[in-house]
Amino acid sequence: MPTTRRLLAGIAAGVLTVSLAACASSDRGTGDAAAATGGTMVFGAAGAPKNFDPIFNDDGESFRPIRQMYDTLITYKPGTTELSPGLATAWESSPDGKQWTFTIREGVTFSDGTALDAAAVCANFDRWGTMSSEAAQSNMIYYADVFEGFKGAGGIYDSCQANGNQAVLSLTKYKGAFPAAFGLTAFSISSPAALQQFDANNVTQSGDSFSYPAYATDHPTGTGAFKFESYDRTANTITLVRNDQYWGEKAKLDKLVFRVIPDENARKQELTAGTIDGYDLPSPADYASLKSAGQQVLIRDPFNVLYMGINTKNNPALQDIRVRQALAYAIDRQALVQTKLPEGAEVATQFMPQTVEGYAGDVQQYAFDPDKAKQLLAEAGASNLTLNFYYPTEVSRPYMPNPTDIFQLIAENLRQVGITVNPVPRPWNGGFKDDVQTAGKQDLHLLGWTGDYNDAGNFIGTFFGREKAEFGPEDPAMYSEITAADAVVDPAGKKAAYEQANRDLMAKYLPAVPISSSPPAIVVGPGIQGLVPSPLTDERFNTVSKTQS
Repeated sequence: MPTTRRLLAGIAAGVLTVSLAACASSDRGTGDAAAATGGTMVFGAAGAPKNFDPIFNDDGESFRPIRQMYDTLITYKPGTTELSPGLATAWESSPDGKQWTFTIREGVTFSDGTALDAAAVCANFDRWGTMSSEAAQSNMIYYADVFEGFKGAGGIYDSCQANGNQAVLSLTKYKGAFPAAFGLTAFSISSPAALQQFDANNVTQSGDSFSYPAYATDHPTGTGAFKFESYDRTANTITLVRNDQYWGEKAKLDKLVFRVIPDENARKQELTAGTIDGYDLPSPADYASLKSAGQQVLIRDPFNVLYMGINTKNNPALQDIRVRQALAYAIDRQALVQTKLPEGAEVATQFMPQTVEGYAGDVQQYAFDPDKAKQLLAEAGASNLTLNFYYPTEVSRPYMPNPTDIFQLIAENLRQVGITVNPVPRPWNGGFKDDVQTAGKQDLHLLGWTGDYNDAGNFIGTFFGREKAEFGPEDPAMYSEITAADAVVDPAGKKAAYEQANRDLMAKYLPAVPISSSPPAIVVGPGIQGLVPSPLTDERFNTVSKTQS
């Protein structure tokens, strides 16, 4: 094993120790924007951001403005899942994978004028790893998943030391998610001075509601191409302005405005009228009409999965694997893909895309079979099952462009096998996510995932690697199998371990039903140039320009 680890580390150092280079261009965007500068782009957002502190977020509507204001140590080459330098110009790991050394980019300042250095990077890692407030910790979804908890409470973060212009991160064990996970938007680097000035850690909870400090609501301070100007909560508009001190390719736009427009038809109408310049996740049914109206529909490569989650806490019948299998057989996923999702969507047989190492081609299949579903329900004594089915409103997701339409098809499938479905629509932020992911109130729910980086652990590890309110009571065997797969250092061994974990998830555990994987789109007006669609939905707007009318 030591020899294998040294070999792997040597390969990693050769592949992943990267020097500063110009950003790669892409021919998948909206053209050459070099000639146009200035102006304001208005982007229609489907929902309000939770807040602007990266570490307390896990949803796209919050991350979209955050990505424009902050940078991570490692980022992704535009239009791809390939790693690229960010605030670190180089990185390498020790042979055992427990230590990561980042060479920090020089001459970078935060938007408050303070300097980025290795000490500032370590201050961020220390903040995340030693967060003391339970309310704050409960909002650090990505940190809890990737770092497996907090220092002194089972987490793998040990320390971070500044050594000249290098930040040296020490972990208690090897973690397969790294180095790619260092590019997660949640791990964006904040100004330590601003964190202190605006009481960044002071998150409080009252019942199911959380209150966030001034840093998260009105003073986000990163190193990004744009900086925060205002959030008008009455008008539902977030205004960012160009950061003229940005270290990389400076934004061509003067301002970037996000207007919250929850209704998709309203977003489409405003784009057609020219009052906004783009929005994310247009309905597949609208592609043709948008194009005919002169809009640019940019298709991303698929890198996501939609699933119907099953919470075994509230209804004892769902603890029976036969009932969960009946739910899988009851859903006509092929009809859903053909009628509710864009061209190129596919039925998902497991909880990750085929392009991710660890995908297994021989998992147990659940073809549409209502008679089989009824038989399994009868065998389990659950023929008169009643389930509370939660689904989100005021949101479109890459894997779920219209949640209500998808819910209605699945709910009708379930009713046809004798299941009584109680629909529970809830707003995405301020309702659905709290009820499903924090309180676990549901029996069934619709949710999914767009991969953050190309690793099996980012999919099934995020979903099923530890106990979560979303799925119900503890299942130690499932957690330990996924954790063991992530701990395998040898690439071939890791691939095989994740393949077996996928087989067991579908045959032995079935904590949810995978539905589909689909290529989502982002649409912009004819005057927008330079936007590069990302399979990670990691679009950056500093390359964007707008033809001035």
